Parts: sequence; C-alpha cells; structure tokens
Amino acid sequence: MTPNKWFQATPCAGRKVVHTTTMPYTTTVFERCLYFNVNALARAVNRIWDEAFKELGLSPAHAYLLRLVLASPGISHKAIASELKLEKSTITRFVDSLQEKGLVQRSKLGAEDNREQRVFPTDKAKSMKEALEATCDALYRRMCGNLGEAEMKALVARLRKTARLLS
Repeated sequence: MTPNKWFQATPCAGRKVVHTTTMPYTTTVFERCLYFNVNALARAVNRIWDEAFKELGLSPAHAYLLRLVLASPGISHKAIASELKLEKSTITRFVDSLQEKGLVQRSKLGAEDNREQRVFPTDKAKSMKEALEATCDALYRRMCGNLGEAEMKALVARLRKTARLLS
C-alpha cells in the first residue's frame, strides 16, 4: 500500500471490491513547494523558448550564449560561465556545439593565460544577430503581454535575487 493512495471497499455481488484512487491532495501541499513550482515554471518557459529558437536552429541555452558572444567578442569561457551561471564544462560543450555549427571560433588572442581561450562570433553568427535579437524581443513582449510588464520585471528580479540567496 503506497502512502499516496487511498482505498475504498464496496460490495459487489457478495464480494468486496477494492478501488484505488489517487489521494485527494489539497493545493496547499504544492502552493508552498518551491521545488515543484520552480520546475513547473521552467517546463512551461522551456516549451515556449524551445519553439521560438527552433526556427534559428538553436536551443535557448545556445542562443543566449551566442548573444553574449556577439555582445562581447573575445569573451572567456570563465566570463561566459559566470554570466550564464553555468559550469565551465557545460560552457565548453555549448561552445563546441556552436563551433561545429560555424557560429563561434576560439582563439588565444588577447588571453592573459596561455591555457585560456577567447570566444569570437563568426560572420555567420553576426548575420544571425538581428533575428536572434528579434526572437528575444518577441519572447519578452509575449511574457509582458501574459504577465504585464511590471509583473514580468518583478518576477525576473525576484528569481535572480532568490538564486543569489540560495547559492
């Protein structure tokens, strides 16, 4: 017997039949659960962002890394990891993927340490910049339309603050 099930016995032709039904949870169990609600939000946002960036042949994570490289040509892996709040090993995989697509290139030019590589956008990436920015702007307008601009800004600020406090 699992703790999240409840059982109800009803007579049926002289025998007891047991019906299993999912326990009727009250919404308060989930209303106070940060884990559940953040993940539910992430799934909803991911569906929208995945669809938007599919037209550009990029995942949302790759698109935002590319935006960062376009805005800061020659940025280091360490700086990208810091800005995107991801591990350097994850950044390395993302940069590898973007390099395979011909969107970025690595160089030790301008690096303070001979082991450090800088990431630069290619001409192909530069030609995508307008479409990339338009996609991001459209997503922002869509979220402001759904939530209201003040609520959107407040939500993002609160999420960033919460992430800092939990780190």
